[in-house]
Amino acid sequence: MKLSILDQVPIPNGKTAKEALEATIELAKFADELGYHRYWIAEHHDMEGLASPAPDIVLGIIGSKTKRIRIGSGAVLLPNYKPYNVAESYNLLATMFPGRVDIGIGRAPGGSAEASMALADNFLQEVKKHPQKLDELLHFLNRDFPEDHHFSKLSAQPVPEETPVPWLLGTSVKSAVLALERNLPYVFGDFMSDADGPAIVKGYFDNFKGKTPQVIVAIQVICAETTEEAEELAQSNQVWRLQQAKGDGNGKIPSVSETKSYEFTDEDLDILRSSNHRQIIGNPEGVREGIEKLQQLYRTDEFMIITITHDLEARKKSYELMAEQFKLKDA
Repeated sequence: MKLSILDQVPIPNGKTAKEALEATIELAKFADELGYHRYWIAEHHDMEGLASPAPDIVLGIIGSKTKRIRIGSGAVLLPNYKPYNVAESYNLLATMFPGRVDIGIGRAPGGSAEASMALADNFLQEVKKHPQKLDELLHFLNRDFPEDHHFSKLSAQPVPEETPVPWLLGTSVKSAVLALERNLPYVFGDFMSDADGPAIVKGYFDNFKGKTPQVIVAIQVICAETTEEAEELAQSNQVWRLQQAKGDGNGKIPSVSETKSYEFTDEDLDILRSSNHRQIIGNPEGVREGIEKLQQLYRTDEFMIITITHDLEARKKSYELMAEQFKLKDA
């Protein structure tokens, strides 16, 4: 099994965005040493607790600090951009880091309505054009526009020796169908979807017409030496999500000590109970069993792990324990 990492560049309470970005670079170097397969950066806008509005910029730094791990976007939110600009950026990365660059593509806004307007004017109109914009991006990456197309002589420079590998990200049947129609590998965001993920992924596998179907499932995991410690660490993420939903707090990840004084309402507990199926929290053996159960459900050989804790060392330890359980260095 392959394990990869999805990083939203979370900002812990008491820390700055600069410190969060420095932590991301440190974690990427650590993941490279541990044997993780990919390190992807998410895209978010107008969120005080996340420092990741421009994945390509962060990836340029990570690529220069790592040796073998694949790097990519999770995802480029295509409605916000012109396909040509995206192709140029990721061709540049692929030129600098040959054979290591992925370009995950999504259609979500990634932020507030105001941010969407500032980025793309009429965002809903751009979402409707998502399939066409995806086609245009793929043509730029593959340099295969029809001869009569008005962009047929336009090249997204620099042209790398190895093209960035495109992946389509989603949380619904609609995204899986689009990936099938374009013969693209697919990433399902299990941690952020209420949909029947295993059924969606099965439909993708059953109907894929290309060579070999590839699926990554993105899941949320917190691993520690003991289950009790993992559950304590998880409270930071849980309270953070509750604060986001209710518009409380300062947008940053609260510390474990801060969460101990948080008074959970019945509504809070209902929200957490309904969303806990999206998380695996436990000791190393329990986490391995949880991921292996998901592997049986999804029938895929790669999971992308998102781990959010207030403390960087706890986050690194979580990924280290998982790497040991799955023997990533020996893979």
